[in-house]
Amino acid sequence: MTPRIVFMGSPEFALPALQALAKNYAVVGVVTQPDRPAGRGRVLTPSPVKILAQKLGLPVIQPRRLREPEAIKQLKSWKPDLIVVAAFGQILRPEVLDLPRLGCINVHASLLPRWRGAAPIQAAILHGDAETGITIMRMEPGVDTGPIFSQRSLTILLEDTANSLSVRLAELGAELLIETLPGYLDGQIVPRLQNEAKATYAPMLKKEDGKLDFNQPAENLARRVRALNPWPGAFTDWQDGILKILHAHAGEGIAVSPGRRLVYQGLPAIGTAQGLLVLDEVQPAGKKPMPGKVFLQGARGWGQ
Repeated sequence: MTPRIVFMGSPEFALPALQALAKNYAVVGVVTQPDRPAGRGRVLTPSPVKILAQKLGLPVIQPRRLREPEAIKQLKSWKPDLIVVAAFGQILRPEVLDLPRLGCINVHASLLPRWRGAAPIQAAILHGDAETGITIMRMEPGVDTGPIFSQRSLTILLEDTANSLSVRLAELGAELLIETLPGYLDGQIVPRLQNEAKATYAPMLKKEDGKLDFNQPAENLARRVRALNPWPGAFTDWQDGILKILHAHAGEGIAVSPGRRLVYQGLPAIGTAQGLLVLDEVQPAGKKPMPGKVFLQGARGWGQ
């Protein structure tokens, strides 16, 4: 019998998993986050998952909290055999976890138990991990603590941002999900417990996490720029506003005091605790992104 599957997800990371599920199984409903204000006009905008679900002709609900009575009522009416979650953005309470007879499984963007939590992709880049990956796991009340069904690793490239790495992990997650489901549904996969001694946690990011501390080494800051691209974005104070730093690299050979601005090989640079942070692409307040060289043409006072 074909299982009835409910999918829960919100951002672009979840799209390949939903697309693959809808192609191979009976997706009877989709749960995603409510429409949010976006852009300068703060226009209410649906989540990427809602847009795709509507294109696929799938019923969608958008509860502010999954514990709302109407949300629980709708979930029960779908009679799911299985719930599949990919970056949904809300914690599933026991009432939801216990609803489907086959439980709830999660497509998680790390090699658990490393980087449990809300921002595993950013954490892997930020901490200089050589690789990350996808874990298909059973969900339980703890945050990403459930047993593992399958994993697949992926090398983190030197130029990877959180955005580019997320795109590759999303595709890998969809592939591994579809490969794992037949054995899971047949009861042939024996889950393995996570090693609690190796667990690390990646908390939700905040806007202020993007402000760069130049008392850190340049290598660390360059990773932070990549890890926080596109959100919350790395930035520093400049004139009466902020300067967003979209792409940067560590420069060697010059030692200056942390926070000092200078020009290095034709590019804007800032001194750190060790080396220079060289700004390849920036975005001044109220302007479009631009190469560092172009920024210098109008950046009066930089390096003085």
